[in-house]
Amino acid sequence: MHITQLNQECLLHLFSFLDKNSRKNLAKTCHKLLEVFQDPLLWSLLNFHSPVELKKDNFLLGPALKHLSICWYSERVKVCNIEDWMKNSFQKDFCKRHENTVSDFLLDVCNRCPNLLSLTLSGCGHITDNCILQLLKNCPNLKSLKLENCVRITDHTLEAVTLHGASLRTLHVDFCRNVTQAGLERVREKCPSVMLRADRSANMIPDSKPEKKLMLEKASRKLVQL
Repeated sequence: MHITQLNQECLLHLFSFLDKNSRKNLAKTCHKLLEVFQDPLLWSLLNFHSPVELKKDNFLLGPALKHLSICWYSERVKVCNIEDWMKNSFQKDFCKRHENTVSDFLLDVCNRCPNLLSLTLSGCGHITDNCILQLLKNCPNLKSLKLENCVRITDHTLEAVTLHGASLRTLHVDFCRNVTQAGLERVREKCPSVMLRADRSANMIPDSKPEKKLMLEKASRKLVQL
C-alpha cells in the first residue's frame, strides 16, 4: 500500500511524528500530502528554538493552535538580555536584526490563534509588557503562561494578568529581573487560584539606567581613593 492510499486521519497521525521541516518536504511530493500539511488539525502544537525559525514557511498558524513554545538557548541570548545602554555597537547591531521578530510573530498569534491554551517564552529578551497584554486580551482561554529570562517583562505584565487573565491557572516569571515583590504579591492577592512561580526574579537586581550607572561608578572611585 502506498502512503497516499491512507485516509486523512492516518496521514495526520503519521505527520504528527515529524518535525516541521520534514512535514514541509513531504508535502512537496504530491497534492494529497500537501493537503495533510495544510490541515489545521496538524498544527495544535508548535515549538521553536530560535527566532530564525519563526520566519520559515514550514508551519501554519490557525485557530487549532493550543500550545506554543519559543525557547531560545544560546550565547546570543546573553547579548539580547543585556540592557540596551550597556551594549556596544556590535551588540546593538546584532539585536536590531531580530528585535521585533518574536513580537511580530506573537501579534500574528493574537490575530489567528484565539484558542491558545499555553505559551512558553524563554530567553526572549525583546518581548515587552504590551505584547503579553495583547495576548491575554486576544487569547481568553490561555491557562498557562511561562516566561523565563525575558528581561523587559515588568510589573505591567503582572497587572495585565490580574485584569485579563481570567482563565490563567499557571504563571511563571522566572529570571525576569524587572518584576518586583510588590507586583507578585498583587497577583497572589487578586488571583489566588493562579499557581505563581518567580524563581530568581524579584530578588534580582533590576536594570539600571545610565545615570544610575554613573552614580555607581563615582561611588566606586571614591571607595578606591579611600
